[in-house]
Amino acid sequence: MTNKHSETSFFITAEEAADQLGVSRATLYAYVSRGLLRAHPTDSDSRRNCYARDDVVDLAGKRRRGRKPVDIAKSTLDWGMPVLESAITLIRDGQLYYRTNNAVALSERASLEDVACLLWDLPQADELEITPSVLPDGWHLLKAHYAKVPIIEALLPLFAIASEDGQTGIWQCDEARLASGAATLLGALFACITGCCPDRHPLHVQLATAWGQGPVGADLVRQALVLCADHELNASSFTARCVASTEASLRMAIIGGLAALSGGRHGGMTERIETAWQAIDPDNMTAHIRRQLAAGVEFPGFGHPLYPQGDARAKALLGSILPDFRFADEIVETMRALTGKAPSIDFALVAMRRYLGLPEGAAFCVFALGRSVGWIAHALEQRRQGQLIRPRAVYVGPDPGSSA
Repeated sequence: MTNKHSETSFFITAEEAADQLGVSRATLYAYVSRGLLRAHPTDSDSRRNCYARDDVVDLAGKRRRGRKPVDIAKSTLDWGMPVLESAITLIRDGQLYYRTNNAVALSERASLEDVACLLWDLPQADELEITPSVLPDGWHLLKAHYAKVPIIEALLPLFAIASEDGQTGIWQCDEARLASGAATLLGALFACITGCCPDRHPLHVQLATAWGQGPVGADLVRQALVLCADHELNASSFTARCVASTEASLRMAIIGGLAALSGGRHGGMTERIETAWQAIDPDNMTAHIRRQLAAGVEFPGFGHPLYPQGDARAKALLGSILPDFRFADEIVETMRALTGKAPSIDFALVAMRRYLGLPEGAAFCVFALGRSVGWIAHALEQRRQGQLIRPRAVYVGPDPGSSA
């Protein structure tokens, strides 16, 4: 290492830092992405970083002092240190990476199928194709039954039925068949969104066609799907991992992911944004939002704990929309001026839906279809690790030994 400080003992390598902390390199990098440790570039190789010895010693001390069960539970489950090790996704310095590939850069050219191949890391996945799935008898009647139900509520029960094939346990025991089997699950989710069985065209093209879009719309949908594919240990991906850790099927992991995604603090945020957007007085937007903020009601979809300088995913997707969508641009600029907060990917998905005139609920559907690739990746990784996820609770109720 030839960092100008390395001639002293002030700086150590990543290997030495990980060893002193007693963690893997992946966890060391996670500490950096969380702002718990600072990485310093070396002069000889921009791809390698070094770490201040004093910073590492200080962090190691904090970890030793915080090993009480209560401290561990509080730090790991509330935007703290990672609870699991993963090689799938990294968030660092305001950027998102899929297996070391910058997600925003990937979104400029890749399809969701390309990203699935990358994240799943499976044999036979290099030429992934979403083949038509066989929908069970009566499924279209069920789809018609749920037609008047918001898609955020209908998608899970529809997928649970559409993905039943009786062969799940068989192909999931065969590593060579996992890629095609997982692709069939994506196809089933696509069918639930559009009502059509997938063909052999890329999923973004099929979605765009189903929604009456041309090449411009198809490319925006493609970009959104890629940007939604994974986001480290978010609530739905963690749920999928918990399900997979019990040796449940990939299908069940997706069902768990869909349940978590529907919540208003996750994928259901898109519905909250739609409601807030609809309520805006278009003739006096700034005053409307200012009154809401004064009443303690924030416009949803702005600010993200992992992106203090703004969500890179939202910036990429909105970059193709805001120049031609004045109303959305005014919302962004008003929120920036009043709160200093930048839009999140949830806001960007709603802006895309409205810009293209997609059906109601399409923002959530794009989120779900894209993120299902990540759920499968996390489920596969958790199964390979072979560990049951079973955190302990910090009991805060009455002491059972106390008198009534």
